[in-house]
Order: sequence, then structure tokens, then C-alpha cells
Amino acid sequence: MTDDAPALRVSGLEVNYKSRRVLRGLDLEIDGGTIYGLLGPNGAGKTTLIRTICGRVRAGAGSVTVAGRDNRDRSALRRIGLVPQEIALYGHLTIRENLETFARLSGLDAGAADAALGWVREIGGLGERWNERTEVLSGGWKRRVNIAAAVLHRPSLLILDEPTVGVDIDARNDLQAVIVGLSAGGMGVLLATHDLDQAETICSMVGFLRNGVIAPQGTPRDLVDEQFGESSEVIVELRAPLAEAQTAVLGRAGFVPSNAGMTWSILDETGAEHAGDLAQRLELVGIRVREVRLRRPGLDTLFVRLSQDGTARGTGT
Repeated sequence: MTDDAPALRVSGLEVNYKSRRVLRGLDLEIDGGTIYGLLGPNGAGKTTLIRTICGRVRAGAGSVTVAGRDNRDRSALRRIGLVPQEIALYGHLTIRENLETFARLSGLDAGAADAALGWVREIGGLGERWNERTEVLSGGWKRRVNIAAAVLHRPSLLILDEPTVGVDIDARNDLQAVIVGLSAGGMGVLLATHDLDQAETICSMVGFLRNGVIAPQGTPRDLVDEQFGESSEVIVELRAPLAEAQTAVLGRAGFVPSNAGMTWSILDETGAEHAGDLAQRLELVGIRVREVRLRRPGLDTLFVRLSQDGTARGTGT
């Protein structure tokens, strides 16, 4: 990485798909040691942005630099590690054999490859299953190996596309620990995810891709505080689906549904008072309540608000 250059800088990026503008003057900067959560609905353009950074889509305007190098230069692309959503491993090979293969494909000589394998074995916690074929591994373990393969050459920028999709909670936590460890070592991380709890937990910065640009963006807590201030979120979990008339009752009261209508929520500056006898009042109109709880709003609340405002609609792929 050149002195003081960010791991990634995207300036005024414009990308068209046929007659549609997908990215519209997008700006993004990620420093080394930062985990940046890229959020947005399906179709917002996250995949297009990733493909453009990796040199697979030609931009109509703007620039992309990786560690200070223009991404039209192959030396810049060598500073990127990409972990796709799909598992990209050879099932008949062991973890060690897979990583040896990827080390050779990365252009590492024998000595550098040995050192790289030792490093990723440690940071990925791969030792206990080092000599097992990847086809017998769980989804979480395969994703660990996928990440290890992407960082063998110690890139300046690691791009992860939904790295924890389809894995259980324990595996997700293990993967998050690996990602945090890589960031702590100075690697810049671009994490495209729909897991808003994950983004809130490990990302130092997040941005919502909508209408072809990233806005708003900032630290998770600052974004939530700017939108909701001191408001609390009252969440109602139901025991049974609602009749049409009951749905209308909650809608008129300002509640918003999620989870196929089994969860309803409302923002209220007097949340504690609102929640106090809410379950009892809902039971009086035949709404069977499993739980009423109070919490501070989070990124998921912000995502819902942006969607309701019509500002999180997708504009691309």
C-alpha cells in the first residue's frame, strides 16, 4: 500500500446497465483496519459495485483506487481478496491442498506459500481439520477456508459478499472473529451483508446503497441516533396470525409489521409507558400476544424506515 493511501477509494463512480443508470456518482472510502458494512436491498447495485471495484465491470465515469493504485492496473487488482457468496473450493481436496492450490494460483513462490499457509491456518483456526476433505465440512467451515484462500497473498482490501449466509449462530460468530482479526491486522474490509445485526456488531462504518449512491453512511450508532434520537422501539411478538380487523387496529395505532405479520413495532419517545399495559390492551381486542419488549432502535429499524420512505428501492443488480 502506498503511504497514507486508503485501502479503497471510489470517486464519482457511474455505471450504466443498458439504458439504466445503476451507480450515479458514488463515493466510498475505506481505510486499512476498517470494516465497512455495505447495506441495501436486493437489486440496489451492491454486486455491480463489487464487480466494478474488481475490474469486471467497466465504469462510465469516476475512478477506483486500491491501496493508491488505479484499478485499471493489474497491480491494483492483486491487492484485492474476494470472497464470493458461493463456495469456491475443490471438494475432493483437503483444506491444506485447497490452500496450496490457491497459493500457487496467487503467484506465491514455495517459501512465500509455506509462510502464507501457516498464517491462514492460525488466523482461521483451521488446524484441527487441516487434512480433511472440504466436501465433508460444514458450511461454516467451508466459508472459513474460502476466506483463508482469499487472503493468502495478504491483500490490502478484502471484499466479502454475504460471508455468513446459511450458517448457524456459532459458525457466524467464528467467522466474524476471523474478519475482525484480519481488520485488526490492518486489512481494509468491505462487507456486503443483509445481516444487520452482524453489521451493527463488527462494522466501524456502514453505508446504505440506494438510488445509485451510498447515503446515509457513518458509524452504526451515529446513524441510528441521528434518525431516532431518544425514541425507543416497542416490539410486539404475536402468538397467532391476525384477522383483517385486528391488522387494521395495529395499523391505525401506527404499528409496522414484519416477519410475515407475526411481529409489529412502533417508535415512541415514551416507549416504557407505551409498553406497560400494551399486552393487556391488545388481548382485549382479541390479539394474542407472546411478548412485548422495549429496545433502542438499531440498523434494522433504520433499514425499515428507509424502505418505507421509498428511498431504499433497488436501481440495479
